[in-house]
Amino acid sequence: MSNKSSVLTAWRIVKKLPFGHWLFTKIVCFKAPYFGSMKPYILNLKAGYCSARVKNRRRVHNHIGTIHAIAQCNLAELCAGVMVDATVPVKTHRWIPKGMTVQYLAKVDTDVTAIAEIDLPHQWLDKEDLVVPVKLYNTRNELVFTADITMYITAKK
Repeated sequence: MSNKSSVLTAWRIVKKLPFGHWLFTKIVCFKAPYFGSMKPYILNLKAGYCSARVKNRRRVHNHIGTIHAIAQCNLAELCAGVMVDATVPVKTHRWIPKGMTVQYLAKVDTDVTAIAEIDLPHQWLDKEDLVVPVKLYNTRNELVFTADITMYITAKK
């Protein structure tokens, strides 16, 4: 039996369909409904890597008309979570977010793209804190936000 992530399997199947990226994102947001509030769009996914975008629209704005700080955190957590779910061996391990440290580097006045990436291969331990770096870029390719999201990985019993 395969040890591959059902998230990664679904991505590989659905991304080939018309509107596949949109459909996959809807599936993710159905599983974790809170993320749907910002209307994300998953751009790419593979073991150790995920990228996603949020459009600069009023529903994610703060009082000065830029993308809200917490919307940036939500996008970072979504991207990191989907990447970890696609990477951790599902037969033997599970994960949950444990903490997040962020830096707001600039106002976000355009669409924003998040990239979560870890080095592979990775030796999965019985218990570990996996720190997932996430970077957000505006459409001018300027780094506007960083997050280090700690995922608590444990072996299944």
